[in-house]
Amino acid sequence: MQAIALAALVASIGAAWAGQARAEEAFVTNQLSENLTVVDLTSLQPVATIAIGGKPAGVAITPDGRFAYVTSPDAKALTVVDAAARRVVGRINTGGGPLGVAVAPDGATVYVADWYAAAVRVIDPVAQRVIADIAVGASPSGLAVTPDGRFLLSADRDADSVSVIDTATRKRLATIKVGERPFGMTIDAEGRRAYTANVGSNDVSVIDIAENREIGRVKTGLRPYAVALAQGRGFVTDQYDGTVSVFDLVTLAPVKRITVGDYPEGIAATADGRRIIVANWESNSISVIDAVELKATGEIKVGDGPRAFGAFLRR
Repeated sequence: MQAIALAALVASIGAAWAGQARAEEAFVTNQLSENLTVVDLTSLQPVATIAIGGKPAGVAITPDGRFAYVTSPDAKALTVVDAAARRVVGRINTGGGPLGVAVAPDGATVYVADWYAAAVRVIDPVAQRVIADIAVGASPSGLAVTPDGRFLLSADRDADSVSVIDTATRKRLATIKVGERPFGMTIDAEGRRAYTANVGSNDVSVIDIAENREIGRVKTGLRPYAVALAQGRGFVTDQYDGTVSVFDLVTLAPVKRITVGDYPEGIAATADGRRIIVANWESNSISVIDAVELKATGEIKVGDGPRAFGAFLRR
């Protein structure tokens, strides 16, 4: 019944969304309070709290902004949230330890990294079920899909590598050696380069996707978690330093370190590329960074233990 209801919801609201303007929002997973905080990024105010359960960690918003998909490692589940109605509309059993999550550009497929099974679960969001498993390296964490939808990249933390997957065949095409303990994964808008934050070696690996190889490394602060891209720069959360490291995307040279809240984790750029949003685990807040001026401009309280691991901005 849940699958039928979700399919009907998708069909019924499609036309209503066309041409509508809305404020950009952050959907922040709060692992310790087991919920989502929705923050309006125009007013910089929380506007909703959605109960999730199961220690939610990963989050991905569909490209059209209709749904948020949230992983709960303790519940071994993926929760489906109607982003506009601010309510849970489905829960999919994934088994194992679901962590990173990514959505195909057309919204028709959801990918979930299973930390324990060295696999990526392929999920049909309308049928609300796992339809395939893809073998990857040990402890997959961050996931990202290329803009054309052809490739899925998985940061395999305990294998010190990145898996490149053909989404059509659901087979691993290549394994790319990177730094130690890769975690967050980000792909640029052109689908040419990928960036993975290496928690163990305190750097970011730069990957040429066409050539399936690492082409550079960028030093960061201690325990880098994830990467965002804006204004020709990379922004990296340094968990142990309470900073965001900034580097030039062309030269890969360090630019600046920006102080944010305690233990920053999830990070994302707004649609216009002018702001960077950072989730601060120990401060129970999100920080706002001016991506042009390279300075923190505000901090907003959210739930307890915010992670926001993934594409958590609804545009």
